[in-house]
Amino acid sequence: MVVNREKAPTAQETFLQMAQAAGLRGRLLVTIGLLVVVRLGVYLPVPGIDRARFAADLQNSPFFGLLDAFSGGGLQALGIFALGILPYINASIAIQLLTAAIPSLEDLQKNEGEAGRRKISQITRYIALGVAVLQSIGIALWTSAYAYNPSSAFVVQTVLALVAGAMFVMWISELITERGIGNGASLLIFINIVAVLPRSLGDTIQLAQEDRAIVGRVILLLLVFLVTIVGIVFVQEGSRRIPIISARRQVGRRLYRERTSYLPLRLNQGGVMPIIFASSFLILPGIIASSTNNPVLLRIAEYLSPNGPAPWLYAMFYLLSILFFSYFYASLILNPVDLAQNLKKMGSSIPGIRPGRATSEYIERVLNRLTFLGAVFLGLVATVPTAVEGATRVTTFQGLGATSLLILVGVAIDTAKQIQTYVISQRYEGMVKQ
Repeated sequence: MVVNREKAPTAQETFLQMAQAAGLRGRLLVTIGLLVVVRLGVYLPVPGIDRARFAADLQNSPFFGLLDAFSGGGLQALGIFALGILPYINASIAIQLLTAAIPSLEDLQKNEGEAGRRKISQITRYIALGVAVLQSIGIALWTSAYAYNPSSAFVVQTVLALVAGAMFVMWISELITERGIGNGASLLIFINIVAVLPRSLGDTIQLAQEDRAIVGRVILLLLVFLVTIVGIVFVQEGSRRIPIISARRQVGRRLYRERTSYLPLRLNQGGVMPIIFASSFLILPGIIASSTNNPVLLRIAEYLSPNGPAPWLYAMFYLLSILFFSYFYASLILNPVDLAQNLKKMGSSIPGIRPGRATSEYIERVLNRLTFLGAVFLGLVATVPTAVEGATRVTTFQGLGATSLLILVGVAIDTAKQIQTYVISQRYEGMVKQ
């Protein structure tokens, strides 16, 4: 097949490379196989618990829907992978915050190269282990009321099973990132959300069959979800192109003419991670409250639930969390000072802007505006469908609202781009062989 090396790969070329290219095919098979293993582990039960009574009581939990969606139904089934990837996500949030606050960690991330990143990854694993132990103890104490023989032995074996499952899932996510396609943690959340889609769709169809008057409201909700998906794609793909002029330079006897290019700044620099972190941050109070059965914490968790007595309070905290993590991730991904210095070293500049400090200040202003617009739009996209769901009173998609759509679309776009990158690399390998 003849392809244009200047254009993005077509769908036909992408599927052909997925079938023929050994490297890409191997990565896809590894990814699919590991995801299947994780899904099977969700249904390996923790022994000694009355699951039917446990699942029935969880249906009345205000924050259960989203948490169960993130674990792919693992919490309701109470399998050994019930914690899923959440301890690792929480540990990643903690290490990102600590990196910005502790100079030694910041130096490891920015100046120590690959060795520093490996050390930070190891610290993240230790924090994830600690988080998994704490969450497992809370779940073990919480579920002891549903145990056939509640005892200290039951608590110990439940903690060991859940911690081992969480660590195995974390290892799987890193293995997918290293040897598969896409970000392992994001893909695990993606597949867990997809796993609860059939159940939600089945409940919606059954609800529409039982009450014909609700069909119009279901269609309205589905249309809002469709518009939301379109909006998410625009946000994920939106960018601001800052023009850059490369000065004329001479290398040996060869004279390089002045060239014009651009610096792309994405509208949403953090991709899907601000949404995942914001959702996990809001789920955390509910987990602690359920584990401790503290009435004050339970009341706080109820108010921080989308279906609680004050949905506006949840929406406000959700918007602020998205805004914070969007700015935080943008500051980690792009450093205006380093970017301005690199442009100066390459002999490039932004038209009308002096090199050095003026350039870094200009890039920072543009980046702050883009991040604010992207975060506000993401927040609106995340809250409007939830509000429509409450207005239509169609609750069969509880826990599978705009937050899940944001994660699904964002992860799908990022994974598709990585696949396209491998396809383009196959083109250049073909050029070298020729």
